[in-house]
Amino acid sequence: MNDAHDLNLILESRTPLVVLETHEENRALQLLTRVAIKRSCALHCWSATEGINHLSFGQKIEGGADLDDPEQALRAIKQLQQPALVALCDFHPYLTNPLIIRLLKDIALRDDRNRPTLALISHNLKMPPELSRLTAYFRLRLPTEAQLEAIIREEARLWASEGKGHRVRTDQQTLAQLMTNLKGLSFDDSRRLIRSAIRDDGAIDESDLPEINRAKFQLMDMEGVLSFEYQTEKFSSVGGLKGLKHWLEQRKGAFLNGGLKGDTPKGVMLLGVQGGGKSLAAKAIAGVWGLPLLRLDFAALYNKYIGETEKNLREALQLAELMSPCVLWIDEIEKGLANGSSDDGTSRRIQGTLLTWLSERSKPVFVCCTSNDISGLPPELVRKGRLDEIFFVDLPEEAVRQDIFAIHLQKRDQSPGLFDLPLLAQASAGFSGAEIEQAVVSGLYTSLAQGGDLTTDTLLEALARTRPLSVVMSEKIQALRDWAKGRTVSA
Repeated sequence: MNDAHDLNLILESRTPLVVLETHEENRALQLLTRVAIKRSCALHCWSATEGINHLSFGQKIEGGADLDDPEQALRAIKQLQQPALVALCDFHPYLTNPLIIRLLKDIALRDDRNRPTLALISHNLKMPPELSRLTAYFRLRLPTEAQLEAIIREEARLWASEGKGHRVRTDQQTLAQLMTNLKGLSFDDSRRLIRSAIRDDGAIDESDLPEINRAKFQLMDMEGVLSFEYQTEKFSSVGGLKGLKHWLEQRKGAFLNGGLKGDTPKGVMLLGVQGGGKSLAAKAIAGVWGLPLLRLDFAALYNKYIGETEKNLREALQLAELMSPCVLWIDEIEKGLANGSSDDGTSRRIQGTLLTWLSERSKPVFVCCTSNDISGLPPELVRKGRLDEIFFVDLPEEAVRQDIFAIHLQKRDQSPGLFDLPLLAQASAGFSGAEIEQAVVSGLYTSLAQGGDLTTDTLLEALARTRPLSVVMSEKIQALRDWAKGRTVSA
């Protein structure tokens, strides 16, 4: 089965109008050429710049020099008296004109064997209601893994043949990840990204993958509700969370390789204290698994017009599936799904849309929800089957605080061995990871102002000046801990 076979089946059913939604106009025209040859019928192509071009054998379309005008072109096509395929390129701007719509309908309603078939080619085309029942929609197939591998090898041979002196450097694991990340893109877009990666430095390596993911995101025009998180972390940048790390390592292969008979991991809920590292953990999942990370912004979803908010969510989730395999990070989900009746039921409707998608999605999109307060979320969201597990991210213990100090000191070109980490960990009891980081930053500012080096004493002074959230909001944090005990898995 291929594109030519499938399109020919549509034409065999005598559907008068065919819509090919694609950015690959040349490929669409090549497909129509193959089908026209197979059916032994004429092929013509119209565009606003060229008018009507006769591309194969058969009767030519007569009409003079004004055939670049869509009305005159359709009147000429209407006079054809033998089977033909007519490609109309970028015809979508004219589909609001009642006269153009009527001419298309006149051609489509001709009840004879010589009626021409019109193929409308455009990147985005919605037929008017008058023509919808006379129209079939056709999408060009996306490249398979074997075809992507062939494109990579072809571009690598081309680069080597241009006198570069050596072959493209890569390894099988990176190639497999590259082909996975290119899924959902057209042949032309895939080729451009592969060519860009090769010609940058003559190699395809791990450093190319994030850039390709970002380029793929931009090609799919996802900006707005979804954002692409370019900076993802390694688990070495996340202190503690041993339970979560172990859980993710166990499921990495199942997610990336298709799971156990299709049962791929679905996602996790990270509940915990603000600043405890939930967002960092979400970034680390994508970083360690080598996947693009998309962030869903609930604030950007909401629209004042009824139905638009749910439409925005549906489109965002569809686009996330196009980027699959990927990690979808929904930060502070309780703010978008808070129960209440003050928004005309919008929150409940988007709850329903999200819950349905979580249950029925078939694409490998790993969902990571973060929340500071689970009490406002619907119980249906956190049941097994929609998400795999709820992890509680508590304030770090003393040993973990030592690791967090070491991580943030190293990030700022400080040697952890020069500091009394056990003493700092002891002095930072009740501090979150974010509060420890800010204490390090504050200490650096102080040492810079004093013209000296950062020392343990400087950090101790910064800690002493800070009142952590566990003190300022001790009642709320203790209530969250009490709720999580026995209901969640410790991260």
